[in-house]
Amino acid sequence: MDALVDLWNWLRSAGLEALLIVLGAVLLARFVSWAGTRITDRIDATARESDALVRSEAAKHRHSLTQVVTWAAIVLVWSIAVFFVLERLGVPITGLVAPATVLGVGLGFGAQRVVGDVLAGFFLITERQYGFGDVVSIQVVGGMEPASGTVEDVTLRITRVRSVDGEVVIVPNGQIVKVTNLSRDWARAVVDVPVPATTDVTRVQEVLREVGQRAFADPRLHQLLLDEPSVMGVESITLDEVNLRMVARTLPGKQFEVGRDLRARVALALSREGVSLRATTTDAPSAQDEAMAEDRARAGGAA
Repeated sequence: MDALVDLWNWLRSAGLEALLIVLGAVLLARFVSWAGTRITDRIDATARESDALVRSEAAKHRHSLTQVVTWAAIVLVWSIAVFFVLERLGVPITGLVAPATVLGVGLGFGAQRVVGDVLAGFFLITERQYGFGDVVSIQVVGGMEPASGTVEDVTLRITRVRSVDGEVVIVPNGQIVKVTNLSRDWARAVVDVPVPATTDVTRVQEVLREVGQRAFADPRLHQLLLDEPSVMGVESITLDEVNLRMVARTLPGKQFEVGRDLRARVALALSREGVSLRATTTDAPSAQDEAMAEDRARAGGAA
C-alpha cells in the first residue's frame, strides 16, 4: 500500500511535471513547424508574381534559411525537453557525463559522415550556392551521373531534388563535390540548326534572325527573354551538313521552355522556305529528325 501511495504521489508531482514537459515540447515543436510553413508560404507567394517570373535569389535563400532554422529550432526544443524530463525523473545528469563522453566518442567515429553532411550544409546555406526552386545538377562522390532537377528542400544534412521524370533524389550534403546551378541570375537557350551542306547559309541565317525577332515580339515569350535571340553563325561544318547556332538569354530556369519554342519556330520557318533539316537520306529517320518533326507538328498545331 505504501508503494502505491508513493507511486501516486510521484505521479502527482514529478511524473505530472515530466508529462507536461513532453506535451509542451510537442506543442512548441508543432508551433515552430507551423510558423516555418507560414513564413515559407508567404515568401513563395511574394516571389511568385506570375507564371513567367521566377523567385529572386534573395527569396530562394530566405526560403532555404527558414527551413534550416525551423529544423534546428525543433531539435533544440526536444533536446531541452529531454534534459528536463530526465531531471524530473530523478536521473542524475552529472552521473551521465562520463558515459555520455564515452558514447560521444564512439558516435563521433561512427557519425563522421553525418557531421560532415551538417558542416557542408552549413556552408552551402551561408554561401548561397543554391536554394529552394533552383534548377541544379549535383555531382556526388563516386557518382557516375549527376543528380539533376529542381531543388525541393535544403536542410543542414540533405538536399532533395525533383528530377524532370518526377523522381525524388536525396543527396547528402557532405557527398557533394560539384554543383552546377542552371537558374542563377540568367540562363541561355542554345538552339543548333543542322542543314544540308548545299543549303544557302546566308538565307538560313536571315530566316533565323526573323524567327528571333518574331519570338521577341511575342507577348508570351517576351516575358521570358532578356533580349532578342541572336544568330551566332556557322558552328561546325561536315561533309554532309552545316550546323548553325542560335542563342537567347532568358530568365533563370526558363531556358528549356524558350529552347523548345524556338526549335518549333525554326523548324516551321525553314519548312516554309523549303529547307530540309535532314542532312543525309536514310531509310530510317534519326532521333534528331523525329524530334524536329515533332516540334514542327507542335508549331503547326499552335498556329
